[in-house]
Amino acid sequence: MSKQENQGKEQEPLEEISENMSAEHNENQPVEEEQFSETEKLQQELDEQKDKFVRLLAEFENYKRRTAKERIELIQTAGKDIIVSLLDVLDDCDRAEKQMQTDTDIKHVKEGASLVFNKFRNIMQAKGVAPLESASKDFDVEQHEAIAEIPAPTPELSGKVIDEVQKGYLLNDKLIRFAKVVVGK
Repeated sequence: MSKQENQGKEQEPLEEISENMSAEHNENQPVEEEQFSETEKLQQELDEQKDKFVRLLAEFENYKRRTAKERIELIQTAGKDIIVSLLDVLDDCDRAEKQMQTDTDIKHVKEGASLVFNKFRNIMQAKGVAPLESASKDFDVEQHEAIAEIPAPTPELSGKVIDEVQKGYLLNDKLIRFAKVVVGK
C-alpha cells in the first residue's frame, strides 16, 4: 500500500466521523431549541401566574381596606335610626318641661308626661325592644341578676322573683339587659 492509499483510508473514517458528528449536532440542535423554547414558554406562564397572583393580592387588600372602612362607618352610624326616632320624644320632653313651668294644673302635667312616656315606649317597641317580664316567675340565671335574697312570704314564692328592682330588656327576642331582681328563699 502506498502512502496515498493509507492517507485516503485514514481520511475516509475522519470524514465519516465528522459527518456523523455534524449529523448528531444537527439532531441535537432542534432538541436544544425545543428545550429552550419550552423553558421560555414555562417562564412566560410563570410570569403570567405571578402577575395574576399580584393582582389578586392587591384586589384582596383593597377589599379588606374597603370592608374595614364600611364596618367603621356602620358602627359610627348604627344608632342613627334609633336616635332620629328618639328626637321626637326629646322634642316632646322639651315642650312638656316648658308646659310644666307655666301650667299649675297637675292633671295636665300628668297627662302630658303620660303621652311622652307612651310615645317613647311605642318607639322602643317598634324598634324591637320589649321588657322582660320577671315578677313572680322562677329565677333564671340566663335572664335575671339576683341582687338580694329574702325569705319568701309564702312557700310557693321560694326560688321565684319577688321584686324587680330594674327591668330587663329584649331586643328582637335577644336579651340585651338582665333584670335585677330580689329572689325568695
